[in-house]
Amino acid sequence: MFRSKLVIFTVIVVVLGLSIYLYSNGKKNKEPKYRLEKVERGDVTSTVTATGTLGAVTTVKVGSQVSGIISRLYVDFNSEVRKGQLIAELDPTTFQAQVEQRRADLERARIEANNSRTAYERAKRLVEIKLLAESEYDTAKAAFESTNAAVKQAEAALQQAMTSLSYTKILSPIDGTVVDRQYDIGQTVAASFQAPTLFTIAQDLALMQVSTNIDEADIGKIRAGEKAAFTVDAFPERPFEGKISQIRLSPQIVQNVVTYPVLIDVANPNLDLKPGMTANVSVPIDTRTNVLKIPNAALRFKPDPADTGTAQRSESRGAVVYILRADGKLEPVPVRTSLTDGNFTAFESIELKEGTEVVTGLITARAMDSTGGVGQQGTRRRW
Repeated sequence: MFRSKLVIFTVIVVVLGLSIYLYSNGKKNKEPKYRLEKVERGDVTSTVTATGTLGAVTTVKVGSQVSGIISRLYVDFNSEVRKGQLIAELDPTTFQAQVEQRRADLERARIEANNSRTAYERAKRLVEIKLLAESEYDTAKAAFESTNAAVKQAEAALQQAMTSLSYTKILSPIDGTVVDRQYDIGQTVAASFQAPTLFTIAQDLALMQVSTNIDEADIGKIRAGEKAAFTVDAFPERPFEGKISQIRLSPQIVQNVVTYPVLIDVANPNLDLKPGMTANVSVPIDTRTNVLKIPNAALRFKPDPADTGTAQRSESRGAVVYILRADGKLEPVPVRTSLTDGNFTAFESIELKEGTEVVTGLITARAMDSTGGVGQQGTRRRW
């Protein structure tokens, strides 16, 4: 009796174990191995990308034409200024003294000129009545003309001194916003060889400009007047649009790559864009509408030869993608690609239609876990 029960128990255990094994093996075989995505129909736009810098369309650097100590500052960073507005002053003491000296020089020159005019007119009358030698008349005439020239020279010197005095008052040349200031009160401005920059004024921050460089391989595809899009790190999810205003014919060589400056005008009515921001520029150069498109991952996928049902077609010289057959094997399908936007590629194929699923990679263990699979020994993802 005991032996019969033991035999029955053994049979039950064996059957149960075999059932569990078959169930587990069948479940494992049914687990998805490949990532699949459908062929879509839509638009594909090819773009040229570059990095640029935002700035105002017109930026003026305001300097000083004379040297001196800054005595007053009337504006600061972000100050709104008008054309002709006084924005800074240099100490005028030295320049005022020069003006006074030049005025005294002019007054002395005018007195000497009046004296020489009197002597000249007297000599002229005397020579007419033969009471003065011609040589003395010539000397008086030369002295008169020389003092007149001295008066003009003194007037010019005074004008120059007054001009230098006026340069101690720094005026804004345009309407705009102060975006940079280089000096503080008490600092000395030296204008010996070139005018130092005191302020940088942006004319209108409501109209900005992106300055970028496009390499020589892509510059032939860019045209002035075309639209361009860009993003900035401050608003990564917000696209901005502009228009190419200029392609400068001034090549620049950076790391042995020839590039050309391209300027893009963009409206900035809310002043969200700031000067100096880095812009990630994208310029569309070609668009295909209502075409079949396939994920680029499908074009990059290379399966294990053991997983394919047939050998890759030798006559195919273009790209190849793979579809999953009912028996679990992969079938290579040749496609003729055209345009890509970095994520999808437009293509033509006799076999692939809209909605056809193509293989884009292998499912990883993490992906299997997230979908409910056992997932501890998942396969490696291939790109």
